[in-house]
Amino acid sequence: MNTIPLTFNEDQANVTVLGGIPNDRKGVLDVSIILINSHGSHLKLQLLEELLKCNVRSIICIEPDSENFSLEEISRKFPEVKFVMPHENMNIGRMINMAVSECTAKYFYVIRDNFYIPQGLLNENMFNHLTAQGKYCVVPRLVNSEKEGIAQIKVPSAKKGRFVVESRTLVTDGLKTLYPFDFSAIYDREKFIQLGGFDYTIDSPYWQNLDLGVRSWLWGEETVLSTVLQLSYQTEVTEEDRTPSLDSLRFFLKNQLPVFRLDHGAVPHFSFGRFFRHSSCGIIEALRLFHDAKRWIYKNRYRFRMDLKTLVETW
Repeated sequence: MNTIPLTFNEDQANVTVLGGIPNDRKGVLDVSIILINSHGSHLKLQLLEELLKCNVRSIICIEPDSENFSLEEISRKFPEVKFVMPHENMNIGRMINMAVSECTAKYFYVIRDNFYIPQGLLNENMFNHLTAQGKYCVVPRLVNSEKEGIAQIKVPSAKKGRFVVESRTLVTDGLKTLYPFDFSAIYDREKFIQLGGFDYTIDSPYWQNLDLGVRSWLWGEETVLSTVLQLSYQTEVTEEDRTPSLDSLRFFLKNQLPVFRLDHGAVPHFSFGRFFRHSSCGIIEALRLFHDAKRWIYKNRYRFRMDLKTLVETW
């Protein structure tokens, strides 16, 4: 497993970029839309036509399939859209990081290509309302293809001394949530970069999303839901895979291991033994993971505003 990244721009990905004429129309919204495409989506053209009706700073389309030879034709049809194609397989967080590096707007809005995009997805009054409080992350209300609410609200809790994430369906405007379900949300770009973005060394979408979400709360940022925003899935909602793995170990080391002392985060003395007993790793691998995390925590120690225990107790 790679070393935990210390800065947002540490990862240097090899990509091809097509198109992307800047939007200089009057009254442009200071937000970029990042569209995450699945392989061979037949909905792409219709989605792009709807998104171009929004007067946003830019539209960035992430294409995970670098062998999609129709992209040059599509980019000629939509010259305003920037198409970004990685030359290797990438997890979703890494793709979003890459897209954020390509946009210059103050905010970015991540959506998936299996969403139904309504007319008036984002307008000036809505955008100003959503960004007025300066939150790091504002998530939309999500419903399935039958227009039924899904369990998108994520709440930190503890059971028998263990950290758990509870999922709830009931939503109200301004409700707190640990992280944006399915990565979809309007993010403050500067705050996202200051948080380090998604840890691209974590491959599991669930643990990667949870890692950044919890880190943002521990470092003093907030993620809230807005009922002004609503998106519906056109396909079946994919269940989160919470299977324990090396990714969950990395989440533990970065988010559960640190304790908050006076004004900084720190690793408790004699904590390696507790980690090793529950890691299912060999001693050499466990030591490497532990010391890598200690280095990361020390580098970011003054970014912490609380520890996970406090987050759960004060939620």
